[in-house]
Amino acid sequence: MFAYANPKRFMEVSAPLLPWLAGATAVAFAAGLYLSVAAPPDYQQGDTVRIMFIHVPAAWVAMMAYGFLALASLIGLINRHPLADVAAKQAAPLGALFTALALITGSLWGRPMWGTYWEWDGRLTSFLLLFFLYLGYIALWNAIENETRAARAAAILALVGVVNLPIIQFSVQWWTTLHQGESILRRGGPLIAAVYLWPLFIMAAGYTLLFFTLLMVRMRTEILQRRARTLAMGGPNAG
Repeated sequence: MFAYANPKRFMEVSAPLLPWLAGATAVAFAAGLYLSVAAPPDYQQGDTVRIMFIHVPAAWVAMMAYGFLALASLIGLINRHPLADVAAKQAAPLGALFTALALITGSLWGRPMWGTYWEWDGRLTSFLLLFFLYLGYIALWNAIENETRAARAAAILALVGVVNLPIIQFSVQWWTTLHQGESILRRGGPLIAAVYLWPLFIMAAGYTLLFFTLLMVRMRTEILQRRARTLAMGGPNAG
Protein backbone atom coordinates (compact mmCIF):
# COMPACT_ATOMS: atom_id res chain seq x y z
CA MET A 1 0.00 0.00 0.00
CA PHE A 2 3.01 2.27 0.49
CA ALA A 3 3.27 2.49 -3.32
CA TYR A 4 0.37 4.96 -3.12
CA ALA A 5 2.03 7.07 -0.43
CA ASN A 6 3.51 9.24 -3.13
CA PRO A 7 1.29 12.33 -3.58
CA LYS A 8 1.65 12.22 -7.36
CA ARG A 9 0.51 8.59 -7.50
CA PHE A 10 -2.36 9.33 -5.11
CA MET A 11 -3.59 12.19 -7.30
CA GLU A 12 -3.50 9.95 -10.38
CA VAL A 13 -5.44 7.12 -8.71
CA SER A 14 -7.94 9.26 -6.79
CA ALA A 15 -9.05 11.38 -9.77
CA PRO A 16 -10.98 8.58 -11.58
CA LEU A 17 -11.95 6.88 -8.29
CA LEU A 18 -13.60 9.93 -6.72
CA PRO A 19 -16.72 10.07 -8.97
CA TRP A 20 -17.41 6.38 -8.35
CA LEU A 21 -17.00 6.83 -4.61
CA ALA A 22 -19.32 9.85 -4.63
CA GLY A 23 -21.87 7.91 -6.69
CA ALA A 24 -21.82 4.95 -4.31
CA THR A 25 -22.28 7.37 -1.41
CA ALA A 26 -25.34 8.93 -3.05
CA VAL A 27 -26.89 5.51 -3.79
CA ALA A 28 -26.32 4.29 -0.22
CA PHE A 29 -27.86 7.44 1.26
CA ALA A 30 -30.84 7.33 -1.09
CA ALA A 31 -31.58 3.70 -0.20
CA GLY A 32 -30.90 4.20 3.51
CA LEU A 33 -33.07 7.31 3.80
CA TYR A 34 -35.91 5.63 1.89
CA LEU A 35 -35.86 2.58 4.17
CA SER A 36 -35.53 4.82 7.23
CA VAL A 37 -38.66 6.76 6.30
CA ALA A 38 -40.54 3.61 5.29
CA ALA A 39 -39.78 1.81 8.57
CA PRO A 40 -42.77 1.69 10.94
CA PRO A 41 -42.74 3.51 14.30
CA ASP A 42 -41.27 1.48 17.14
CA TYR A 43 -43.75 0.15 19.69
CA GLN A 44 -41.84 1.89 22.52
CA GLN A 45 -39.96 4.77 20.90
CA GLY A 46 -42.49 5.70 18.24
CA ASP A 47 -41.09 7.87 15.44
CA THR A 48 -38.16 8.83 17.69
CA VAL A 49 -36.56 5.56 16.59
CA ARG A 50 -35.68 7.25 13.27
CA ILE A 51 -33.03 9.33 15.04
CA MET A 52 -31.14 6.04 15.41
CA PHE A 53 -30.53 5.94 11.65
CA ILE A 54 -28.60 9.21 11.91
CA HIS A 55 -27.08 8.87 15.37
CA VAL A 56 -25.66 5.34 15.31
CA PRO A 57 -23.86 5.63 11.93
CA ALA A 58 -22.45 9.03 12.96
CA ALA A 59 -21.09 7.53 16.19
CA TRP A 60 -19.60 4.59 14.28
CA VAL A 61 -17.84 6.84 11.76
CA ALA A 62 -16.64 9.18 14.54
CA MET A 63 -14.79 6.28 16.19
CA MET A 64 -13.64 4.77 12.90
CA ALA A 65 -12.27 8.14 11.78
CA TYR A 66 -10.21 8.46 14.96
CA GLY A 67 -8.82 4.96 14.46
CA PHE A 68 -7.89 5.94 10.90
CA LEU A 69 -6.35 9.20 12.12
CA ALA A 70 -4.27 7.36 14.73
CA LEU A 71 -3.07 4.75 12.23
CA ALA A 72 -2.10 7.42 9.70
CA SER A 73 -0.35 9.35 12.48
CA LEU A 74 1.61 6.24 13.49
CA ILE A 75 2.71 5.63 9.90
CA GLY A 76 3.69 9.27 9.51
CA LEU A 77 5.59 9.24 12.80
CA ILE A 78 7.55 6.06 12.12
CA ASN A 79 7.87 5.74 8.36
CA ARG A 80 7.65 9.43 7.37
CA HIS A 81 5.41 8.63 4.41
CA PRO A 82 4.45 11.93 2.77
CA LEU A 83 0.76 11.10 2.44
CA ALA A 84 0.23 9.83 5.99
CA ASP A 85 0.37 13.25 7.66
CA VAL A 86 -1.91 14.69 4.98
CA ALA A 87 -4.44 11.90 5.57
CA ALA A 88 -4.39 12.33 9.34
CA LYS A 89 -4.63 16.13 9.18
CA GLN A 90 -7.60 16.06 6.80
CA ALA A 91 -9.42 13.27 8.67
CA ALA A 92 -9.55 15.25 11.93
CA PRO A 93 -12.14 17.92 10.95
CA LEU A 94 -14.35 15.22 9.42
CA GLY A 95 -14.11 13.10 12.56
CA ALA A 96 -14.98 16.11 14.70
CA LEU A 97 -18.02 16.81 12.50
CA PHE A 98 -19.35 13.26 12.81
CA THR A 99 -18.68 13.27 16.56
CA ALA A 100 -20.63 16.51 16.96
CA LEU A 101 -23.49 15.05 14.91
CA ALA A 102 -23.56 11.95 17.11
CA LEU A 103 -23.59 14.06 20.28
CA ILE A 104 -26.40 16.32 19.03
CA THR A 105 -28.62 13.52 17.73
CA GLY A 106 -27.97 11.47 20.85
CA SER A 107 -29.15 14.37 22.99
CA LEU A 108 -32.27 14.80 20.86
CA TRP A 109 -33.02 11.10 21.32
CA GLY A 110 -32.23 11.17 25.02
CA ARG A 111 -34.71 13.90 25.91
CA PRO A 112 -37.89 11.91 25.12
CA MET A 113 -36.38 8.53 26.05
CA TRP A 114 -34.43 9.37 29.21
CA GLY A 115 -36.07 12.63 30.19
CA THR A 116 -32.79 14.54 29.81
CA TYR A 117 -30.59 15.84 27.00
CA TRP A 118 -27.39 14.88 28.79
CA GLU A 119 -26.11 12.51 31.45
CA TRP A 120 -22.54 12.43 32.73
CA ASP A 121 -22.22 8.68 32.36
CA GLY A 122 -19.28 6.71 30.96
CA ARG A 123 -20.43 6.48 27.34
CA LEU A 124 -21.51 10.10 26.89
CA THR A 125 -18.54 11.56 28.79
CA SER A 126 -15.96 9.48 26.92
CA PHE A 127 -17.60 10.37 23.62
CA LEU A 128 -17.46 14.05 24.52
CA LEU A 129 -13.76 13.52 25.26
CA LEU A 130 -13.40 12.14 21.73
CA PHE A 131 -14.74 15.44 20.40
CA PHE A 132 -12.20 17.37 22.49
CA LEU A 133 -9.40 15.10 21.24
CA TYR A 134 -10.32 16.00 17.68
CA LEU A 135 -10.36 19.71 18.55
CA GLY A 136 -7.01 19.40 20.33
CA TYR A 137 -5.48 17.65 17.33
CA ILE A 138 -6.72 20.38 14.98
CA ALA A 139 -5.52 23.10 17.36
CA LEU A 140 -2.01 21.62 17.51
CA TRP A 141 -1.73 21.62 13.72
CA ASN A 142 -2.79 25.27 13.61
CA ALA A 143 -0.63 26.36 16.56
CA ILE A 144 2.74 25.15 15.20
CA GLU A 145 3.97 26.89 12.07
CA ASN A 146 6.50 24.26 11.01
CA GLU A 147 4.49 21.46 9.32
CA THR A 148 6.93 18.71 10.27
CA ARG A 149 6.89 19.63 13.96
CA ALA A 150 3.12 20.14 13.88
CA ALA A 151 2.61 16.68 12.37
CA ARG A 152 4.80 14.99 15.00
CA ALA A 153 3.15 16.78 17.94
CA ALA A 154 -0.36 16.08 16.62
CA ALA A 155 0.55 12.44 15.94
CA ILE A 156 1.66 11.93 19.55
CA LEU A 157 -1.62 13.41 20.80
CA ALA A 158 -3.58 11.18 18.42
CA LEU A 159 -1.79 8.04 19.63
CA VAL A 160 -2.29 8.93 23.30
CA GLY A 161 -5.98 9.49 22.62
CA VAL A 162 -6.44 5.98 21.21
CA VAL A 163 -6.94 4.73 24.77
CA ASN A 164 -10.32 6.48 24.73
CA LEU A 165 -11.73 4.23 21.98
CA PRO A 166 -12.02 1.05 24.11
CA ILE A 167 -13.38 3.18 26.95
CA ILE A 168 -16.18 4.37 24.67
CA GLN A 169 -16.82 0.84 23.43
CA PHE A 170 -16.96 -0.92 26.80
CA SER A 171 -18.18 1.91 29.04
CA VAL A 172 -21.72 0.54 29.12
CA GLN A 173 -20.33 -2.72 30.53
CA TRP A 174 -17.90 -1.18 33.01
CA TRP A 175 -20.14 1.45 34.63
CA THR A 176 -23.76 2.07 35.49
CA THR A 177 -25.27 4.09 32.66
CA LEU A 178 -28.52 5.23 31.09
CA HIS A 179 -27.12 4.27 27.72
CA GLN A 180 -28.33 0.92 26.42
CA GLY A 181 -25.85 -1.91 26.02
CA GLU A 182 -24.73 -3.54 22.79
CA SER A 183 -27.77 -4.38 20.68
CA ILE A 184 -26.28 -5.24 17.26
CA LEU A 185 -22.89 -6.99 17.43
CA ARG A 186 -23.63 -9.22 20.38
CA ARG A 187 -23.57 -12.88 21.26
CA GLY A 188 -26.97 -14.34 20.51
CA GLY A 189 -27.67 -12.01 17.60
CA PRO A 190 -29.02 -8.48 17.25
CA LEU A 191 -31.83 -7.24 19.45
CA ILE A 192 -33.05 -4.88 16.71
CA ALA A 193 -35.72 -6.07 14.27
CA ALA A 194 -34.69 -6.53 10.64
CA VAL A 195 -36.99 -3.70 9.52
CA TYR A 196 -34.74 -1.31 11.48
CA LEU A 197 -31.48 -3.22 11.06
CA TRP A 198 -31.33 -2.97 7.25
CA PRO A 199 -31.70 0.82 7.02
CA LEU A 200 -29.23 1.12 9.89
CA PHE A 201 -26.60 -0.94 8.06
CA ILE A 202 -27.17 0.88 4.77
CA MET A 203 -26.96 4.29 6.44
CA ALA A 204 -23.75 3.18 8.18
CA ALA A 205 -22.34 2.23 4.76
CA GLY A 206 -23.42 5.60 3.39
CA TYR A 207 -21.78 7.48 6.25
CA THR A 208 -18.56 5.48 5.81
CA LEU A 209 -18.49 6.14 2.07
CA LEU A 210 -19.21 9.83 2.73
CA PHE A 211 -16.26 10.04 5.11
CA PHE A 212 -13.83 8.56 2.59
CA THR A 213 -15.26 10.65 -0.26
CA LEU A 214 -14.81 13.88 1.70
CA LEU A 215 -11.41 12.71 2.95
CA MET A 216 -10.24 12.12 -0.61
CA VAL A 217 -11.44 15.58 -1.67
CA ARG A 218 -9.71 17.22 1.30
CA MET A 219 -6.47 15.32 0.71
CA ARG A 220 -6.40 16.29 -2.96
CA THR A 221 -7.01 19.93 -2.00
CA GLU A 222 -4.21 19.82 0.59
CA ILE A 223 -1.75 18.36 -1.92
CA LEU A 224 -2.63 21.00 -4.50
CA GLN A 225 -2.23 23.77 -1.90
CA ARG A 226 1.20 22.45 -0.91
CA ARG A 227 2.25 22.34 -4.54
CA ALA A 228 1.05 25.91 -5.02
CA ARG A 229 3.02 27.08 -1.96
CA THR A 230 6.14 25.32 -3.21
CA LEU A 231 5.81 26.93 -6.63
CA ALA A 232 5.20 30.34 -5.03
CA MET A 233 8.48 29.99 -3.12
CA GLY A 234 10.28 29.05 -6.35
CA GLY A 235 10.92 25.43 -5.38
CA PRO A 236 10.47 22.26 -7.46
CA ASN A 237 7.03 20.79 -7.98
CA ALA A 238 6.14 18.71 -4.88
CA GLY A 239 4.95 15.18 -5.61
